[in-house]
Parts: sequence; structure tokens; C-alpha cells
Amino acid sequence: MKLIPTSKNAIALYCVTGIAFGFFAAGLFKILDYFIVKASLFISTGILFVFAFNYALKNDTKKNRPEDTLQDDSH
Repeated sequence: MKLIPTSKNAIALYCVTGIAFGFFAAGLFKILDYFIVKASLFISTGILFVFAFNYALKNDTKKNRPEDTLQDDSH
């Protein structure tokens, strides 16, 4: 088992989990009222949104087969 994620999906899941846990813990311990905690959580959410939007713009569709060579799949 790898402790450090290497794929983009795993890194995004760890970031979202950390932010969600941060909101939960801050609300549970009633420190969400402090400005620095609110600012750090909302800034991290905003940065994650910017990265997700940037990744969505760069996402290219990949075709399994080129359209030039047709294959018969009726075997």
C-alpha cells in the first residue's frame, strides 16, 4: 500500500477528504467562528475548485480506435 498518492484522482480525493474533515472538525470543536479558520478552509476550497476547473478544460477525450481502420467485432 502506497502512502503517497501518485495519480491525479488520488491526490484530488485526499484534498477533498482533508477539506471536508477540516470543516467537520472546525464545526465540531466550535472553532469555525474564527476568521483564520474560515479563511483557510474557504481558500483551500477555492484553490481546489480552480484546479478542478483547469483540469476540466484540459481534459481531452480519447478514442479507443482510430476512425480510419475499421475492424470487424462480430467474432
